[in-house]
Amino acid sequence: MKAIEITAAAQPPMDSTAVEYVERKGKGHPDTICDSVMESIAVELAAMYVQNAGRVLHYNIDKGLLVAGQTAPKIGGGEVLAPMQLYVGDRATDMLDGRPLPVAEVVESTARRWFREHLRHVDPQQHLEVRNKLRPGSAELVGIYSSDRLVANDTSVGVGFAPLSETENLVRAAEHFLNSDPFKHDFPEIGEDVKVMGIRRGRKLHLTVAAAFIDQFIWEAATYWHRKEAVRETLANFLRSKLHRLDEIDVAINALDNPEVGEDGMYLTVLGTSAESGDGGQVGRGNRVNGLISLCRPMTLEAAAGKNPVSHVGKIYNQLAHQLADRIYHASPAIEETNVWLCSQIGRPLDEPWLASVQLSLASDATLADVQALVEDVVRQELDDVANFTQRLSRGELPVC
Repeated sequence: MKAIEITAAAQPPMDSTAVEYVERKGKGHPDTICDSVMESIAVELAAMYVQNAGRVLHYNIDKGLLVAGQTAPKIGGGEVLAPMQLYVGDRATDMLDGRPLPVAEVVESTARRWFREHLRHVDPQQHLEVRNKLRPGSAELVGIYSSDRLVANDTSVGVGFAPLSETENLVRAAEHFLNSDPFKHDFPEIGEDVKVMGIRRGRKLHLTVAAAFIDQFIWEAATYWHRKEAVRETLANFLRSKLHRLDEIDVAINALDNPEVGEDGMYLTVLGTSAESGDGGQVGRGNRVNGLISLCRPMTLEAAAGKNPVSHVGKIYNQLAHQLADRIYHASPAIEETNVWLCSQIGRPLDEPWLASVQLSLASDATLADVQALVEDVVRQELDDVANFTQRLSRGELPVC
């Protein structure tokens, strides 16, 4: 029996509110690196388990930590003094019927491959040390995976919403633009560590962007300041072409910079990420599963990256809540915005959450009665299909950051 509750929202849709805060951490940010690498390891482990056991076995790779290395950036090109250290932690099944499984090999090769493929100036053999701290799980949680019908391995709440606001779309578009191949071709000095914070007040959006400059492309101080302004103008023009409801946008780049103190007043890096020296990273401190940190929306503290895709509701229900919210939003023109909460109870079947609640912002001429049956039907359909949804998660088809 599926417990479903549908209510009308008291607040207006996000685009109509007075103030909004949205952040996105790009793929080279230390927190996003942790999320992305742990999720890549999780996908590869799932494939390895299916190959060896015919099903996904118990694991959770969601306790990753990236310890910053040490570099000495300087105009014209600096040097790496000490490598970054990636700690891969939590639990993974490493034995099957008395024979060892290649968990350590999967961890090592996947982590180094991710750095090589996503951070242009990082050599994963020289600039990275991988510390595998995975251990077998508890008997009770491991036992869940021997059941024919998978159940929730935690009591937790997943949340999702739709549609994205204009501010959310613009913040995400800004980071994607700065980390796109065409932009990197025109501005090779911009590293992958990009963070965008957006504040909307009424119909004006203010963006502050942190963009790591790679020192080997900066031949003199004047180059840095000239190229920084070129980056700002290029990004601002790109975003202005995407404005709809908003009237204007302003962009600040590397707001801590101070031209009066020379190199120390510039955001220079050797490898294009602050993880090389300035900042460490941790799973769960970055983007939510839809790629954004939307501070005015319902949120969860769950770290989805690296969690098991077939039983861990901290991943499944957060991903599913966003998909469900999007389906509900598109189900009727009377629905202007949707929030979804899926609450699990440990031991309950995944297709029967403890409670599924939906909050709707409706058009002025619509009532809850007009859409209630339709929304309930959508919720039941999505929950009935949760087994297929977890398979998509296992294959890494849905991004988590």
